[in-house]
Amino acid sequence: MTQRMTLPHGFTVRVRDDVRLLPTADGGLSLVGGSPLRSMRLASAAADRVAGRQVQVHDATSELVARHLLDGNLADPAGLAPVDPAELTVIVPAHDRPELLDRSLAALSGLGVIVVDDASRDPDAVAEVVRRHGTTLLALTDNLGPAGARNAGLAQVDTTYVAFVDSDVTAAPDMLAQLAGHLADPRVALVGPLVRGHSDKARPAWFERHDMAASSLSLGTRACSVRPGAAVGWLPSACLVARTSTLREVGGFAGDLRVGEDVDLVWRLVEAGHGVRYAPDLEALHEVRGTVRGWLGRKLVYGTGGAELGRRHGDAIAPAVLSPAMAAAGAAILAGRWWSAPAALASLVWGSRVVSDALPDVPGRRGLASRLAVRGLGWSLRQESALLLRHWWPLTLVACLFSRTARRMVLVALVVDTAVAFHETDVRPTTLLGRRLDDLAYGAGLWLGAARSRSVQCLAPRLVRRASR
Repeated sequence: MTQRMTLPHGFTVRVRDDVRLLPTADGGLSLVGGSPLRSMRLASAAADRVAGRQVQVHDATSELVARHLLDGNLADPAGLAPVDPAELTVIVPAHDRPELLDRSLAALSGLGVIVVDDASRDPDAVAEVVRRHGTTLLALTDNLGPAGARNAGLAQVDTTYVAFVDSDVTAAPDMLAQLAGHLADPRVALVGPLVRGHSDKARPAWFERHDMAASSLSLGTRACSVRPGAAVGWLPSACLVARTSTLREVGGFAGDLRVGEDVDLVWRLVEAGHGVRYAPDLEALHEVRGTVRGWLGRKLVYGTGGAELGRRHGDAIAPAVLSPAMAAAGAAILAGRWWSAPAALASLVWGSRVVSDALPDVPGRRGLASRLAVRGLGWSLRQESALLLRHWWPLTLVACLFSRTARRMVLVALVVDTAVAFHETDVRPTTLLGRRLDDLAYGAGLWLGAARSRSVQCLAPRLVRRASR
């Protein structure tokens, strides 16, 4: 484990807008929110450090408060300064596709860049692009895969910070320098931006438009600490910035993984006591796949990595994290039977009681607990719908052949998923079709990986018994 490190003087964190601040009778402060949901109580001396929803580090107490708020996903860093670009080296793993590499390197102009040619079939074409941009080329004779190629480049880095940018990604130098600013927190080892799907075509194909609107690499607009079970549980390796020394300490990427190496790296860093941040106010553009086969094939490959991640990290791979009460309420709603409403209401009442017991004794506790229970029910319903339509769809399909209830649950799940799509994306018929095909391809990959490994770890949801305090 890493030793406790001190935030620098002047480091500022801001309590998230969705976190409730509840003054207590003794002059303290309770905070309710975060991801996963938790409550945190600050004694009066600590509460005094929270001014205008901000905490600025200037002594041991303010540092401790800021650290707890960050670790609890109750606050985000504010006012971070970019690092000196001279302290940042960019690693670009490449395997053919020189036209995309050319675009990526053009965007990185002004930074120190190492292109790792991962045994391309046409290495001369890659070398010519590298020569034209005046960057460094590291040519591998054996194909190591993206993880191995990144590690080979990492071994050549002599700067404080290192960025990894895939050859089909465009990332601006000032964005990467700003991203590295998150490493002013000495506990943070890795940070990633929002990765948005992109196409230069005047008339992108329907599946390209879907990937631009709802890429699986785009993890939402909510900044947070990244860890299993949080709103953001991993980061895509398409674009990352890391502290070079820390990355070497944990051995870099897992070189034996051809897929899921980014998830594995994030979880190993978290397990070792390091912080990982998601900063969606900064963006990188990822070129969407140009064919339906390439798009869906990649989704299937992503799914196959779940079984190995489950073997290495246990229930961190769980496709859903549910409390028993909310899981029961969500299942009742999906069933759509005459008893669904009273069963869901009973589960809500029980869930509200559990949440109330976990909250501090503040005015309006029961009302707040009820609202949080309803929010929890919505999240559970969303997760269970995804289980039916995405992670478990082969089993769901079989159940629908024999069960009217299963068919009804699928219909309700489709309504829920469509509502989610309306909330999160620009919904068009192609968006809904794209979601269904994406689910089918990824779910097929999950089951294929599970069958190969003879383990259902990556398909099993995780039940949690009580809210965090």
